[in-house]
Order: sequence, then C-alpha cells, then structure tokens
Amino acid sequence: MRFGYHVGYWAAGPPPGALEAVVAADRLGFDSVWTAEAYGSDALTPLAWWGSRTERIRLGTAIAQISARTPTAAAMAALTLDHLSGGRFVLGLGASGPQVVEGWYGAPYPRPLARTREYVGVVRQVLRREEPVVADGEFYQLPHRGGTGLGRPLRSTVHPLRAHLPVHLAAEGPKNVALAAEVADGWLPLFYAPSVDAFYREALAEGFARRSPDLPAPDAFEVSATVPVVVDDDVERAADVVRPFVALYVGGMGASSANFHRDMVERLGYVRECETVASLFAEGRRAEAAAAVPTALVQDIALVGPPAAIRDRLAAWDDTVVTSILVQGDAAALRAVADLLS
Repeated sequence: MRFGYHVGYWAAGPPPGALEAVVAADRLGFDSVWTAEAYGSDALTPLAWWGSRTERIRLGTAIAQISARTPTAAAMAALTLDHLSGGRFVLGLGASGPQVVEGWYGAPYPRPLARTREYVGVVRQVLRREEPVVADGEFYQLPHRGGTGLGRPLRSTVHPLRAHLPVHLAAEGPKNVALAAEVADGWLPLFYAPSVDAFYREALAEGFARRSPDLPAPDAFEVSATVPVVVDDDVERAADVVRPFVALYVGGMGASSANFHRDMVERLGYVRECETVASLFAEGRRAEAAAAVPTALVQDIALVGPPAAIRDRLAAWDDTVVTSILVQGDAAALRAVADLLS
C-alpha cells in the first residue's frame, strides 16, 4: 500500500497550510499529491504552483473535469506539467455531474461514459504524437466539422516527455469503474470502503476483459482512494471533523435525482441515513445534517481515532484493490500517518 496526499477543494480561497502539507508529503516520502476542481479554483494551476516546491512526489489532478477543457487542451497541460516536473505528472480526469457540467460549463451532460471514452482517446493520440490528431466521434471532431473548412489535422509541436503518460479516471458507478479499467491507467474512487471490495473487483474485472493489449497490463493498474484521516484519542471528536464532508456530498453535491456520491454511500448500506442527511441538508439545516452522519459510516470511509485504532483499520485496506490511500487532512495528519508506517 502506498500513500498520497489529497489537497481537496478550495473553499472561499486557498486552503490554509496547503503548501506546507504538500512540501511535508514530499519530504515524508509520500508517493503522490493531488488537487481538485469544482466550480471555483482549477486543479492544474495550484498543482503547478505547489508542485514546483517538491522534488520527487508524483503530481496528479483528482480531478480535472472533462467539460472544463477540450481533450487537446487537457493533453497540452499534461505534457507541459510532465516536462516541468521531470515526468511526475498524472492526469486524473472525471465527468463531474449534470449540475456542474450544464450549470457551470454550459455543456450537455448525457452519455458521460461515451464522452469520456472519446476524450481519453484524443488525449492518448496527442501524447503518443505518432501522427496528426484526428477524431470523428459523436462528441469530439478534429478537424471541426463545418466552420471555415480550413481546419487541418495537427500534431503537437512539443514532443511529450513520456508517450504513455498515466491517465486516471474518477468513477463511482460500476459501468464507470469498468470503463476506467478498460481505457485508463488508474481509478480514483471516493467513499470507498473495504466492505464493498468484491463489488468493485467485479466491475474492474469486466473492464480489464475489454482492455487493449496496447495498454499496460492490469497488474500495473492503480486504485487511489481518497480517505479522510483524523488522529484523535476521541473517536467521536475525530468523526465530527469528517461528518460535514460526508453531509455535503450526500446532500449538496448533486441533484436529488442524480447524486453519484450519495449512490456510492448508499452502496455501503446507509440508504435510510442518506435520506435523513439529504433531507436536512436540503432544508438548510447543515449542522443537523452533519450530526446525522453515523459514526459507523465515517469509520467505513475514513481513518479516524487513536493511532492504534487507525493502524488496526489499515489492515483491512491491505486486502482490497486499493493500491494507494490518498490522505485527506492537514500536515499533522500526514506526519501522523508517516509515524504509523515507520
């Protein structure tokens, strides 16, 4: 099991202590650091800014939204950051949800799996740089159909540092997870728990069965799960730090009819609890919504409590498909995890 650091989303501004935590993760020997974007800060700029202060840690986006930029623009950013970091960049992509895609980017959301498949295909073409990029898909056409008629296939002027730069996909439903196993180098799950490992193993196996022989073998596939970590002798006090995060995703990150985060939590067996949390959140009673998140749920998807309890809980993750735990917390949490592993 490897460990990384997930900086998370910005709130009203840059997260306090983020640079300190990123530098600490690098010095403590963590494998990777990841940034996110929703509809405020972007994922690429902070990663470049903070990543410039690191030396060896891998730098990933978890996630860069595919509706935020064209596939060629994403590939340009990827090959640029890969050069600047000396081959340490990981392009994490995700479809996001209809509220953000249609409400923020003004783009259509239907058929996100087919759109993602085409998107990754174009990114791969750019990074391989074997020939000018062409695409005649339903969602992406290069050159553009119509217009002036003057567009022509182009090849990146920059030679990528790595022709096979790793592409990871964020996914929550079984079909999305299978797609990640089919076309990507890794999967970025949220609200993963060891108790549902068999369910996701099956989804991954379905995708691996369709995987192209041109891609690295399935045994090189990475699963990097974001896991909140709070070290505290009082389990309830530690769980209180995580409850608002869960309540936000269950009740506020998605429409009531299409919340993939809530679906993943319900898959853990907390259907009635999610109904309560979502109802309270929708009424604006956010503190009550957070309080309604069960401690057992927090313990399923997070590592909270005294060091000994966290160490014991880590053993359950060793037997899962997860290859990296992305610690969500501050520099103190990173140092605590490093101490646990020493």
